[in-house]
Amino acid sequence: MNKIIALWSHPRSMSTAMERVMRERGDLTCAHEPFMYYYYLNVLEKPFPGFDAQSDHPTTYAGIRDMLIGMAEENPVFFKDMAYYVLPEITKDPAFMERVTHCFLIRHPLASILSYHKLDPQMSCQEIGLEDEWKLYQAVTEAGHDAVVIEAETVRADTRGTMARLWERIGLEFREEAFDWNKKAPEDWEQVSSWHEHASTSSGIRAADAEEMLRKEAEFEALAEEAPHLRDYLRHHLPFYERLSQVALLP
Repeated sequence: MNKIIALWSHPRSMSTAMERVMRERGDLTCAHEPFMYYYYLNVLEKPFPGFDAQSDHPTTYAGIRDMLIGMAEENPVFFKDMAYYVLPEITKDPAFMERVTHCFLIRHPLASILSYHKLDPQMSCQEIGLEDEWKLYQAVTEAGHDAVVIEAETVRADTRGTMARLWERIGLEFREEAFDWNKKAPEDWEQVSSWHEHASTSSGIRAADAEEMLRKEAEFEALAEEAPHLRDYLRHHLPFYERLSQVALLP
């Protein structure tokens, strides 16, 4: 039985760059946020900026789940999605939860909120995403399944080392070609192309400089003067980030 590997994430967490690494391995069939179709077209019914929905893509939870299972009949499958896209449906679907290899990617919410606001100033508190990541992590582990958490900052500090540890944990071999991004960006990114310009045009994951977080803190405070609700979003999601960070792979 071929693997179905999920990278559960939250917006602006570097998840698309992680997806690019997994795609460039060359041994996985990949899907880009397939459950977005269910969440934005059926649950939230809110226009998502830059989302050019494809007419042939399933839009129900069951339809998308079955699509992924069908893809795995031919090859191992990797997909990345937001945890809030699938809650609570996946918790009512123990067979699929057990079928999936669960990975979680987190980034400090100050940085992700700042980045998200630039693309969608109308974002909701739920769409920050870390609370539902924690809820899904709890559901997966309480059901007795393995789950691995990685931090974006750790990946940026040591991309090859972190990916090697992740791949070992989930049963994939190390592939150096995963870090060569000289190929054309994936076609299915075009449905949300405005959100992934950096991952589409970069040659790899860029390491952070020592002052980056200080700059982001200053930028966030300046933005929060105009949009004070962002402080509430940060205060709400920070505890969930900290809980997931405590169980993340170490540098």
